Amino acid sequence: MPFERTNGHSSNGPLTRPNENEFLHTAVKHISHSAYSFEMLLESAQYLLDRVSIRPKIGIICGSGMGSIADSLTDVKTFPYEEIPHFPSSTVKGHVGQLVFGYLEDVPVMCMQGRFHYYEGYPLWKCSMPVRVMKLVGVSHLIATNAAGGLNSKYKVGDIMMVRDHVNMMGFAGNNPLQGPNDDRFGPRFPPMNRAYNKELLEIGCQVASEMGISDIVHRGVYTCLGGPNFETVAELKMLSMVGVDAVGMSTVHEVITARHCDLQVFAFSLITNQCVIDDDCHDEVNHEEVMDVGKMRQPLLQEFVLRIVQRIKTKLSTN
Repeated sequence: MPFERTNGHSSNGPLTRPNENEFLHTAVKHISHSAYSFEMLLESAQYLLDRVSIRPKIGIICGSGMGSIADSLTDVKTFPYEEIPHFPSSTVKGHVGQLVFGYLEDVPVMCMQGRFHYYEGYPLWKCSMPVRVMKLVGVSHLIATNAAGGLNSKYKVGDIMMVRDHVNMMGFAGNNPLQGPNDDRFGPRFPPMNRAYNKELLEIGCQVASEMGISDIVHRGVYTCLGGPNFETVAELKMLSMVGVDAVGMSTVHEVITARHCDLQVFAFSLITNQCVIDDDCHDEVNHEEVMDVGKMRQPLLQEFVLRIVQRIKTKLSTN
């Protein structure tokens, strides 16, 4: 808030700060009216529940080039984002922009076919709001997928990295999807993140990879999300490598934080769509078309990988 002139002084009078309590009240009021309220997201969820009979326990976020996971569903009911109350619109090529309810073989699921990104101009709380809608619909387990650059030298294009942990670079800069007043109906003010990615689901992922005979291309690693939309500089990638990052993308971390805040169990993986350039003399340049092409190349394998994990989660839910 700018400095204001005190009452009773001429236009040339001294400048003073506004009352501190008034400033804080105005700031908090602004924040609370910017983010989605519990009631608004309940309205979004109710809109969906009133129009579909499926009650999924598993939600899937389809990353760039991986929308075919949603295309493989049967008995589908689709909801374009612009038709759902309070939903933003996806503007990225390769992201269809709809919620899809259906069956992955015999398992009811709901898929985000296209997500929202910070670089599109949306704040992080808006990027991750569909996760809370999933929770209100009844989802208990989230599978988050993304396309990422491989920073670990052992990763090759087309490999899969199951996320065992993340480095929240945007959070270090004070940008977090949970900023603002906390609503305890979603989760606690200070949620722990030391178990952001469910270890049992990671073990399931390893078992599935072994069954499919693809253990040689499936890794466990650390992911980080940067704001984008530009790809990273050589110096930035070298720094990230030094702190233990294995793959770099522009999504997922804020969705996982929001998911854990409302007590969803999370499994996430990255499709390695390019190798990060960490050599100043290398003239290769990453582009989004390359990302999409690798996603299309791996469609059958990714569909089978996700299907088997979904089946295992269904078994896990039925025995609990």
